[in-house]
Amino acid sequence: MKSVVVFCGANTGTRAIYAEAAAETGRTLARRKIQIVYGAGKVGLMGVLADAALQAGGEVVGVIPFFLRKKEVCHEELTKLYVVDSMHERKIKMAQLSEAVIVLPGGYGTLDELFEMLTLAQLGQGAHPIGFLNVNGFFNLLIQQLDLMVAEGFLKASHRQLALVADTLPELLESLEQYQAPPSEGKWIKL
Repeated sequence: MKSVVVFCGANTGTRAIYAEAAAETGRTLARRKIQIVYGAGKVGLMGVLADAALQAGGEVVGVIPFFLRKKEVCHEELTKLYVVDSMHERKIKMAQLSEAVIVLPGGYGTLDELFEMLTLAQLGQGAHPIGFLNVNGFFNLLIQQLDLMVAEGFLKASHRQLALVADTLPELLESLEQYQAPPSEGKWIKL
């Protein structure tokens, strides 16, 4: 694994543990010589992640739509910066530049990025391993929702397994490195 896209919040949240996890993720990936691809923000967990990785000597690639760069939320001291036209193009570029996904706490944008990657994997259009770093139980309710989707017949159990979950970064990185995409089942819905 040489490049990981990290989806995380443009805010730091209400607990210091979230920023600590973002900083540790940045430092750890830098130490492992794993390039970080992210949304190019200088604010929130995104900024914490990038700053920690850069300070540890890591490579950090940002992808940002022009309108957000114009709003001055862009980190301008990255290893490489791609400026694209839309949020949709941003997600495509981040997926193209990475081999795996780490999801840290965040809001709508983080979940949008996460669910697009999960949907692509479900449809056989992406083979990225996708892992939640469940900092402080942040994703517990979302994980319960995924399990409910299986129980209620809206999601196959094999597709639920596309979302890896770990409480610690070392555990998550090991899961991402050992991941093997499930074989395509043909249809993903019952007809």
